Amino acid sequence: MLHLSFIFVLAWQNVPAQNAANTPAAPPPASARPPLPASDRGDIFMARKMYREAVEAYKEAPETATMANKIGIAYHQLGDLGNAEKSYDHALKLDPKYAEAMNNLGTIYYSRRSYRKAVKQYKKVLRLKPDSASTIANLGSAYFARKQYELASENYQKALALDPTVFESRSGIGSIVRDRTVGDRPMFFYYLAKSYAKAGMFEQALNYIRKSLEEGFKERKKFLDEPEFAGLQKDPEFQKVMAVEPNVL
Repeated sequence: MLHLSFIFVLAWQNVPAQNAANTPAAPPPASARPPLPASDRGDIFMARKMYREAVEAYKEAPETATMANKIGIAYHQLGDLGNAEKSYDHALKLDPKYAEAMNNLGTIYYSRRSYRKAVKQYKKVLRLKPDSASTIANLGSAYFARKQYELASENYQKALALDPTVFESRSGIGSIVRDRTVGDRPMFFYYLAKSYAKAGMFEQALNYIRKSLEEGFKERKKFLDEPEFAGLQKDPEFQKVMAVEPNVL
């Protein structure tokens, strides 16, 4: 630090003298600058995964449905489902048609394995926002958890048609929460592979075929016989995957 300070002083000393009238005003000291709004500080903490600090910052902001939802997401990230649920409920009291908070409340039900309740909640969201890819994907996951696999696959395909990246995005600071936990991972990856293949997204389909086999999916013949995978049959990578026994994780 001493060396850097010395260089700075030398540079400052070598600046030619200027007329005081033409000298630009110095920036105000940091203490004189207006502080960041509490909501912005909360967003910064969320981006840094400092969720407790985010909660405290958001609580200093004016009370709105948006802020209550953000507090809920911060609690959600901490695994504090009780306070997350209270925050989402509060957001909905402030704005009964706040679709994002409705969705996030559905993810609380899903986390608690109240899958029927989660399905009902997601359908309620979709009556307000029928094109929400994240909620449609969540509905698919709730159906999947209830072993209603065809309904799950149907909703996954709808979600992909609206947003091809819906299963790949990893944002943790938005306004909506995605369910990412599933019980039967091999079957889940199989249905994702099927959904991607049906959408013509063969690279992603192949990725999830690999994942399903690595997780122990036993019905390899499905990838060869089902019509959704017909477009992959001549792909050399697909043929290689089908020919090699995977290392089950």
